[in-house]
Amino acid sequence: MKTIGLIGGMSWESSLLYYQIINQRVKEKLGGHHSAKSLMISVDFHEIKTLQYEGNWDEATKIMTDSAQKLESGGSDCIVICTNTMHKMANEVEESVSIPLLHIADATANEIVECGIKKVALLGTAFTMEQDFYKGRLIEKFGLDVIVPDEADRKIVHDIIYEELCLGIINENSKQSYLEIINSLVHDGIEAVILGCTEITLLISQLDCSVPIFDTTKIHAEYAVDFALKD
Repeated sequence: MKTIGLIGGMSWESSLLYYQIINQRVKEKLGGHHSAKSLMISVDFHEIKTLQYEGNWDEATKIMTDSAQKLESGGSDCIVICTNTMHKMANEVEESVSIPLLHIADATANEIVECGIKKVALLGTAFTMEQDFYKGRLIEKFGLDVIVPDEADRKIVHDIIYEELCLGIINENSKQSYLEIINSLVHDGIEAVILGCTEITLLISQLDCSVPIFDTTKIHAEYAVDFALKD
């Protein structure tokens, strides 16, 4: 079994899910008392959030590459960035180490393509929904048609992530706001929804939606286990 290197803490609420899903997956695959071999560096999300809002991506990139190098030095066999937004610097992180980076968008897109789905909605932070590093990869590498909410709805999605979900606050009214946004996108013809922020799974599940939901947290964590157990 390979050792999974995790860059977590963005937020720790979803990093907790990564650890849980990874170990559950190993147990399902190997049985008995098996658990995952893993290392995690958990950053201070307040520091990361401040850099994000300042647009200081160079300093944020340095934190991520330093974390990846520490994980490699500690014996990790791969790097998993436990957040969608910080894949903005995925290329720099990958170039900073000699072990593979397991990209969350690739893991998610592979499942979407396997399902024969073409037109998907992307929900996430404003950075993820509005910038090209994530949806551009889905479009160019996998040929997906990626739709994001309008500006007002993007703000609702973003604010709930940072002001509630990253703080562990689960609000029924916020859930209804998300479902109204999703239903509007379904009305516009989307075939599925990507939960493109690792905290959204705390609020929305497949049971809430009439179209397939792709939970990036679960998909990415299980993808890491499949890599770790692969010969």
